[in-house]
Amino acid sequence: MLPIRFDKSFTQQEAIPEDSIAAAIEVMRSGRLHRYNVAPGEESQVAALEREVAAWQGSRYALACSSGGAALRIALRAAGIGVGDVVLTNGFTLAPVPGAIVAVGARPVLVEITEDLRLDLDDLQRQIARHRPAAVMASHMRGHLCDMDLLTRICADAGVLLIEDCAHTMGARWNGRRSGSFGLAGAFSSQTYKHLNSGEGGLLVSDDPDFMARAIILSGSYMLYGRHGAAPKEQYFERVRLKMPNLSARMDNLRAAILRPQLVEIEDALRRWNERYRAVSEILDSCRAIMLPRRPAAEAFVGSSIQFRLPEICGEVARKIVADAADLGVELKWFGAAEPVGFTSAHPSWQYMETQELPRTDAVMAGLFDMRLPLTFEVEDCRQIGQIIVACVRRHLPDCG
Repeated sequence: MLPIRFDKSFTQQEAIPEDSIAAAIEVMRSGRLHRYNVAPGEESQVAALEREVAAWQGSRYALACSSGGAALRIALRAAGIGVGDVVLTNGFTLAPVPGAIVAVGARPVLVEITEDLRLDLDDLQRQIARHRPAAVMASHMRGHLCDMDLLTRICADAGVLLIEDCAHTMGARWNGRRSGSFGLAGAFSSQTYKHLNSGEGGLLVSDDPDFMARAIILSGSYMLYGRHGAAPKEQYFERVRLKMPNLSARMDNLRAAILRPQLVEIEDALRRWNERYRAVSEILDSCRAIMLPRRPAAEAFVGSSIQFRLPEICGEVARKIVADAADLGVELKWFGAAEPVGFTSAHPSWQYMETQELPRTDAVMAGLFDMRLPLTFEVEDCRQIGQIIVACVRRHLPDCG
């Protein structure tokens, strides 16, 4: 017998905090929504957010951008990546990552992933030797960190820049060190389904003053460097201020006002996400057919979504499991479909880049399922969801136990 139908939305996020609403109203009443439109002696909401993000992250500098994708594009260009350069990135990621590489005129080369959805560092080394890339853009897709210490050493030994896509790992750590602090720069997103919610938005962090000076100019600073909350000193801008184009990728004061109170509460949000992740994973673990990614002891992850694999499953059965789960109110995404659905696009769909062969990644994704865990779910909701998934799997794989 199948479990009772689940009746909550998988796309409903928590309400914006009252402190955020009050701060947003104050900005709207002032009329000063543009980040550089401030009264004498006033610090803009965006500058304050940059200062607070840098302090929370433990980085020297932070830049607030219009989106996570804009932060990635700015990071690449500020790092000197351009036409003809090769940038390595995960074969399992979301479209804005290779899209950012293509947008600066560079060539994305995809690297295989492991069965645990992490960047395959052995294949990375092979691709570095083969392509002599200008950079590695490590995408911590769906919150799965590879061995960041080893990744850092590989890039350093090869003289390759490392940029981290941390859209799914804001607050995650490897051996106690925050995601986004291992390479030249880390890029975060505050799009609605990420760990901070301003609808759209992005954050870029770095300890390199030359890099960040270029990034700030690229974002569209109009030479108003002094109005940034976590920026290098004036001397770093003087060298490059007329050499970088204005990409108009700034965050505005309204979104920054919404984000600042959320940043104060982020550690509690991370704890609650992990409670929900554990509630689902404990149920899924009871079914032998379901394989959850292993979590290394060095990784402190953020469980805002959960992934599992059904190895060697055929497409027909995968579609039936997704359909049965949907009939019971559970929204599973399957990465093995031939056509992209929502946020599940895979590399064969990215026809703006050259076709690439990734047999191991393709095999992993053929049986890969994905599900959001919004904080609007209670822990008991997550247990019910886990029971529904297990029941649907056992219905179509009756010998799995």
